[in-house]
Amino acid sequence: MNYGRLVLAVIVATIVDACYGFGVYGGLLSGQFAQYPAVYRTGEAGQAYLPLMFAGLLVAIAAAALMYAKGYEGGSGAAEGLRFGFVLGLFVFFAFSGVNYAVLNIGRPLALSAGIAGLVEWTIIGLVIGLVYKPAHVPARRGAGV
Repeated sequence: MNYGRLVLAVIVATIVDACYGFGVYGGLLSGQFAQYPAVYRTGEAGQAYLPLMFAGLLVAIAAAALMYAKGYEGGSGAAEGLRFGFVLGLFVFFAFSGVNYAVLNIGRPLALSAGIAGLVEWTIIGLVIGLVYKPAHVPARRGAGV
């Protein structure tokens, strides 16, 4: 495992995710979040929790990057990262969107929009990790054992 590239992948993916989050959640979806002021923090009250949010995302992205590095099979970093990110995105979509819609007092459009945004977000995170991470050595591709 290439720990230097792993750390770099985590840092770059976290920065890309922060930009994505600002644009999508803080911009495109902000109107939908604003419809539920009893559920979502806004303004200065919400800004007070940003360090905790970013710390949580850093740890989550580090865990994802470690999973990627452990499962890397020697193919194109972009292709493997995209597949990995899409699977993470599917996990986020189904594990969180359905649960949030069932548990939080939010509408179906917001649950679906946030789910799609999360699917895209984690697909991008996987792609960035795949592009940045380079293993210390490229393992041989596993073939079918006969």
